[in-house]
Amino acid sequence: MFETERCSMNVFKKTDHADVKKLFLNEDVRKYLGGIRDEVSISGVLNSMLNPPDNAFYWVVREKQKDKFIGLVSLGLHHDGIFHEVSYQLLPNWWGKGYGKEAVQLIIRFALNDLKLKKIVAETQSANKSSCKLLEKLGMQLEYKVIRFGAEQAVYSLKSS
Repeated sequence: MFETERCSMNVFKKTDHADVKKLFLNEDVRKYLGGIRDEVSISGVLNSMLNPPDNAFYWVVREKQKDKFIGLVSLGLHHDGIFHEVSYQLLPNWWGKGYGKEAVQLIIRFALNDLKLKKIVAETQSANKSSCKLLEKLGMQLEYKVIRFGAEQAVYSLKSS
């Protein structure tokens, strides 16, 4: 379990299925992530998150005071198969309030300091300006752009000091 000033973050478990499923069914959340997923693919993703490979992690983010579901932060191998990628999805009512920054920042620190990773990456659609701004606020720098999933993706990175 991790904690920030306002968030608690626990490893994803079966009792989190209903909350995390909300992310996959929300049009706003999925706007830059390939759209809403169907029930079969959601079920597959949730089940795979219960038993991730050794190099992957999934944390459910909740508001500390009232235990309200905020979203999901994950860490796993990027498409390049070399570096680890931090990913995040938050329900829209938590956007723009600093919760994403708190949660993602903590996972970046965990990756660089505890796991001793030399570099962490994050990928988002270039059109997702809010996500790009968040990554930049976290000290990540745009490394390159690539067309993937039918859209231009921006790949950001941060190296350990």
